[in-house]
Amino acid sequence: MTKQKPQVILLDAVGTLFSVRGSVGEVYSAFAQRFGVRVPANKLNEAFHNAFASVGPPAFPGIPQDEIPLCEFEWWRVIALRTFQQVGVLSEFADFTDFFDHLYNYFATAEPWLIYPDILPALKQWRRSGIQLGIVSNFDSRIYLVLKALKLEEFFLSVTISTETGFAKPDPQIFAIALAKHHCNPQNAWHIGDSLKEDYQAAKAAGLRGILIKRSR
Repeated sequence: MTKQKPQVILLDAVGTLFSVRGSVGEVYSAFAQRFGVRVPANKLNEAFHNAFASVGPPAFPGIPQDEIPLCEFEWWRVIALRTFQQVGVLSEFADFTDFFDHLYNYFATAEPWLIYPDILPALKQWRRSGIQLGIVSNFDSRIYLVLKALKLEEFFLSVTISTETGFAKPDPQIFAIALAKHHCNPQNAWHIGDSLKEDYQAAKAAGLRGILIKRSR
């Protein structure tokens, strides 16, 4: 048990609050099939993780605010393109950008996401305790639509994402920006996430209490 409750708890999003139903590969495979391209989900899932690891973090320092959504779209389009390229079916799409546009918008809805069962009870308990809650995530601006669709937005006083700040976890600046919204010092805050490097170690390096949550999926 902790001796003192925090003023603020910051939480990661994907892998902490919610996850993709099934796998990214399953979603990509189902969408590709709608566009006449058949490819096994397990192959796409492996290719996706390789493609995701091959790009830099989703942060666009110095980019005007109104251009960020296009940067986000293009960042993810490159990942999807490399994914389908790796499995050798990219040329089978009549219009890959049209396919990706539908896929990208799908991830802004509630359908592909599953809230972890321990999240709502925890959020409600923290709110009852008077703890301020915020999100710190290497996500893009679709997170606002996702939080609203999943009925989670009411719990969070702040949302801080890498694409809008220009800093991606594990950079300590993204934590500093988030805490400034709550007028909170790092020593009075926790950060909870599922990544050892980007959440636990990064939060500790930024002066917060880092808490690593281990998810089975």
